[in-house]
Amino acid sequence: MIRDMRADLLLCLSMTILIIALPANSRAQDADTIDEIQVTATRRPVESSKVSVALTLITAEKIRSGKLITDALAAEVGVFLQQTTPGQGAAIIRGLKGSEVLHLVDGMRLNNAIFRNAPTQYLALVSPATVERIEIIRGSPTSLYGSDAVGGVLQVITRTPSFDSREISWRGDFSLGFDTAELGKSIRASLDAGNHRVAGLVSVDYLETGDRRIGGGDRIGPSGYKSQGFRAALSMTPDDHSTWLFDFQSVRQPETPRVDELVAGFGQSQPSSSEFSFEPNGRDFIHIRHTRDDGMFAANWTVDLAWQRITDDRRTRNFASPIRRTESNASNLFGLSISANRTVDKRNWIVGAEYYHDIVSSKRFEEDLLTGDIDRVQARFPDGSTVDQASVFVNLSQDVSARHALSGGIRYSFVAIKLAATELSSPTTLNLDDISADIGWQFELTEATRLVANLSYGFRAPNIFDLGTLGERPGNRFNIPNAELKSERVTMIEAGIKHRSTRLTAEWVAWFLDYDDRLTSVLTGAITEDGRDVVQTQNRANARIWGFEAALHYDLSQRTTVELVLNQTLGEQEDSGGNTVPADRIPPFNGRLGLNLQLYDSVSIEPYVEFAANQDRLSPRDVRDVRIDPLGTAGWMTLNIVASWQPTNNWTFNFGIENASDKRYRTHGSGIDAPGRNFFLNARYAW
Repeated sequence: MIRDMRADLLLCLSMTILIIALPANSRAQDADTIDEIQVTATRRPVESSKVSVALTLITAEKIRSGKLITDALAAEVGVFLQQTTPGQGAAIIRGLKGSEVLHLVDGMRLNNAIFRNAPTQYLALVSPATVERIEIIRGSPTSLYGSDAVGGVLQVITRTPSFDSREISWRGDFSLGFDTAELGKSIRASLDAGNHRVAGLVSVDYLETGDRRIGGGDRIGPSGYKSQGFRAALSMTPDDHSTWLFDFQSVRQPETPRVDELVAGFGQSQPSSSEFSFEPNGRDFIHIRHTRDDGMFAANWTVDLAWQRITDDRRTRNFASPIRRTESNASNLFGLSISANRTVDKRNWIVGAEYYHDIVSSKRFEEDLLTGDIDRVQARFPDGSTVDQASVFVNLSQDVSARHALSGGIRYSFVAIKLAATELSSPTTLNLDDISADIGWQFELTEATRLVANLSYGFRAPNIFDLGTLGERPGNRFNIPNAELKSERVTMIEAGIKHRSTRLTAEWVAWFLDYDDRLTSVLTGAITEDGRDVVQTQNRANARIWGFEAALHYDLSQRTTVELVLNQTLGEQEDSGGNTVPADRIPPFNGRLGLNLQLYDSVSIEPYVEFAANQDRLSPRDVRDVRIDPLGTAGWMTLNIVASWQPTNNWTFNFGIENASDKRYRTHGSGIDAPGRNFFLNARYAW
């Protein structure tokens, strides 16, 4: 470990020297650069260079190039993408995942009461058709977001229909996509219409894939799936100071196989299940937003009211068993958020309040395939359980001198959890409350370079999944409920350097987090009749996770750009017995190096490599996980080439080859090998 830390330190030092030693002309003229506008780090529009937290911004172009929205997360600074099955994907941010990262869509929570503290499939239920960008905070903006934001915040921001003209205008977008590795076929279309006062959009998308071809030529199955999406939105601007948005989003995956359960894993001579599919999974989302500039107290007000229903139905059958289980699980989440912000001189403040009410429904049936008998049995979650979250917060940012800026905030949260009675347990009520707080600092080293530092304290309250799950878990486990959990607590510190000038954008951030009372899956010593380890979630772990993130975007010339991303995460965990072991599911050292060449005004080409080192620092849980080689996940590197051709203002063609050497490899923690050599084509017509 000491050698690894020395190597990481040398790499960090080299990155810092590179940033500082670049020619002076590349560090001047910072005022002439165009800065991205983000809203997640501050809950109000701010230029990304003026916030102290670490940010990852993913553009609509990259999102459109993938089949699912989760595809855009791969090889980004500070983000590691895990896939249990091709129809899903989960972001691991600073070693944390699932409900340890807060997921938002247009400011409202995607996280719900049945979100796992492990990789989840729910982000794949957001359609990429009209997504404008993804904003990721790597770290803990705890005063702004409260529970679940301990590892970071991932927000999907969809496009709002709008026009500048007073006359009725139209705008359309149509695209087709094909690829060979997964036999993917996609179609997306959207239509906008309106004027500067009223505008609307309608979009649809359809995706169908076959079994995945991995490196070497084998196809692994069943792994094909379908996805269908629809969105309708209406925006109104009755005057120059107020807006209204009415939005409906819906995505369905009718049947998505769970590949790691259907294919024998490491250490297995047979798969865990004969049947396992998410059938169906879906998300419906209704959102109303009202904004008012220069309202009460001369502040800018935002009110969001939303309802989200996530369906997580399943069909399962243990290997060679005559008993088939069908499940109907759903979360109905109602949310209300009110905030006001104002800028006075060099001070900007925001205050707000939020309330969420989540109702869980869950049913499970067993069918005997030999007799045809069907019985209702204990559900995965206690049916009718609820979670209520209420919070108030305040956050302030201020320039304290010509070169120093401070930001910080505090939040009070109250969480009430009601577990419904089951055949195995009585009803239980838990009332939890806590304070979240953070502080950030910026120092303007030069016009183009800033030093930044952040300190935060946050918590994650247990949800219905943590408290009440009964049933199979990945890794050949069977979970039993535990209604006596308490909140997890995380303290995080980070420091780094950000540079932004005409030719160069670069950042390097080092971070450390201390994770107390961490929920972890603990072996009970029992084994089910079909050979699964019986486990229970408990507050039994304390983890320390640290690392660095580095990114560079440098214009070598007007037509040539080089991009570099490097991520390193290390971690260790101490259990209740005082034993120190590697932390769970820690990504290996990974990154991306690319070169973008603008050959002609209408033609560009981008060769790039993606890579990951071997990961043999495994926790005992990792070693038992049949998705992970107990000797460690081998390192890998792939060569990829993407070309873009825009023959007219309307037409754009993207085509290329991924994993050109057809390397067979597996991303650490994933349940299926990565795609082998893949030829793809995307054609888009916009008017």
